Amino acid sequence: MRAEGKRARADIASVGAATSHFVARPEAFARARVLVVGDVMLDRYWFGEVSRISPEAPVPIVKVERTEERPGGAANVARNAAVLGANTALLSVVGDDDDGERLQSLVTKDGVRANLHRDESISTTVKLRVIGRRQQLLRIDFETQPSHEVLREKLADYRSMLETCDVVVLSDYGKGGLTHITEMIGAARERGKPVLVDPKGDDYSPYRGATMVTPNRTELREVVGRWRSEEELADKAQGLRRELGLQALLVTRSEEGMSLFEEGGVRHERAQALELIDVSGAGDTVIAALGVMLGAGANLHQAMHVANYAAGIVVGKLGAAVVRPDELIAALTRGRE
Repeated sequence: MRAEGKRARADIASVGAATSHFVARPEAFARARVLVVGDVMLDRYWFGEVSRISPEAPVPIVKVERTEERPGGAANVARNAAVLGANTALLSVVGDDDDGERLQSLVTKDGVRANLHRDESISTTVKLRVIGRRQQLLRIDFETQPSHEVLREKLADYRSMLETCDVVVLSDYGKGGLTHITEMIGAARERGKPVLVDPKGDDYSPYRGATMVTPNRTELREVVGRWRSEEELADKAQGLRRELGLQALLVTRSEEGMSLFEEGGVRHERAQALELIDVSGAGDTVIAALGVMLGAGANLHQAMHVANYAAGIVVGKLGAAVVRPDELIAALTRGRE
């Protein structure tokens, strides 16, 4: 058992060395052409100070001092990929409103080529978070599902955009933007494009045939139930992987790191977080890093290694955030040392 652990550590060290060299070359990520499709939203933050409790109800009073807006959902995935240096396209649906315009402006500013279809029957999804002393006190969601007609039009655009990408990332937030996900996976696989899916809900059958699905620990439990040991987790995860016809199933496990389940077995990497502030958006960063690495020609193990370090960086930031190449290189260098 000790020998197996030593071999596993040596293997991870070897992948880490190769990956650090890979990431250190600026042109590597620039080669990747990533297409992100899914549910987008505008994340709005109200930051303030809490100094007293309301006399009207037992709730804190927040004196708002500044506001901020960031791309959320699939838009955050695309933003992460673009900031890493990849040639990134985004396809989604928003409302024909000011929030949709703002979201378009934000992702374009980050270097994303955004194709956001406008649906007059809906409002752009907005998540409003009230933050006091770096702690989230309240979240308010504004959302409606897009119409069938707009989704069908988006599917036509998707087929044409497939020709100019190396890898497809489908970010499912359960808002209706991926109604035709089964057709999307099939179209991409017919063209030999790897498909990565960030899943939602307790039914993964629509993701059948994807290259990789990336649930977090809680999301996986919703599908396969609880497990009492690593062996039971492996049995359940591998069973799901085979049932869906996936090449790999990557489970992000918070403080327990990540586990990659493949036909040949399982690969673990321990968590790399230096500081934990906010886990929201970490899954976006993980799948973006995976997509960029695979699009740049890395293998699954190298992609997982980079995604793990990227997750460790982003959970140290508040809200939907990105990881810059210099941060990633520094973290990988520290890991090697």
